[in-house]
Amino acid sequence: MRGVIMHAPGDVRIEDREDPVIIEPTDAIIRVAASCICGSDLWPYRGAEPVDHSPMGHEYVGVVTEIGSDVKNVEIGDFVVGSFFASDNTCEICQAGYQSRCVHATGLDGTQAEYARIPLADGTLVATPGQPDADLIPSLLAASDVLGTGWFAAVAAEAGPGKTVAVVGDGAVGLLGILAARELGAERIIAMSRHADRQALAREFGATDIVEERGEAGVAKIKELTGGLGAHSVIEAVGTQESMMQAIRATRAGGHVGYVGVSHDVSLDGLELFFSGVHLHGGPAPVRRFLPQLVQLIWDRKIEPGVVFDLTLPLEQAADGYAAMDERRATKVLLTV
Repeated sequence: MRGVIMHAPGDVRIEDREDPVIIEPTDAIIRVAASCICGSDLWPYRGAEPVDHSPMGHEYVGVVTEIGSDVKNVEIGDFVVGSFFASDNTCEICQAGYQSRCVHATGLDGTQAEYARIPLADGTLVATPGQPDADLIPSLLAASDVLGTGWFAAVAAEAGPGKTVAVVGDGAVGLLGILAARELGAERIIAMSRHADRQALAREFGATDIVEERGEAGVAKIKELTGGLGAHSVIEAVGTQESMMQAIRATRAGGHVGYVGVSHDVSLDGLELFFSGVHLHGGPAPVRRFLPQLVQLIWDRKIEPGVVFDLTLPLEQAADGYAAMDERRATKVLLTV
């Protein structure tokens, strides 16, 4: 099969790989219908994380072609959506709703490929009610990570009726955090963005205000918009020192920060955190917790998160997709397989 391999920072190639096979009786093999490039894939691409001939990709939808002997919840021929972490969905941590930290959690072998092996298939995959129309596939793919992550961020930030929500980060996760906050009933949603195209999508997803300032100026603007108090709920969807501090400082005392940006070189001052009085909750999103609900919302055409994909390329042009996202010429790249 063909698959994406990152040889080194900035060096993405599409190469022949061995077809995946069943290794454990809990595995499933899927024929990937669509995959995509994640903002987190840019960390190794930019040299911020080590990479050495690594298969890439952790977002996927596709059709089950083979199942292990212990798989009971999905069948050959099912169209499925899965989380970027495999989980058994039965351990105590999973049952508490944190499947990404399952005691048996494991990553994937690279889903920017024609086929993929999905470990712990019963706990990881969710079948759609039937074979989806082609126009639903981008939205179902979004549910595999960026929608589920944005949704978790909004839940962790306790977005809801009567709340003002601020969103730090205008990438795919931040934008879909806006959609999630809207669906959860937030009264006011402030998008922090300097890019006209992303601002337009933010408004389409439910943003009521746009703040272009960053850092301390951005915090001051949020305070100005909230009577000097700060937002009730803040979504942090970047993962840098500046974005984390911007999120914490833009939150009112007693408010909540939902942080889902993969942290790089972030450190918190204990005394400032102590006196901020804010709640911090986040980490790798337990996408599997939300997948059944999100799949149904998409299937019923109540939400359309797939519009976050603004560039679609065939798998063979994945390297162009990485460059486009790195250079901010694209928000989110869908790879057709």
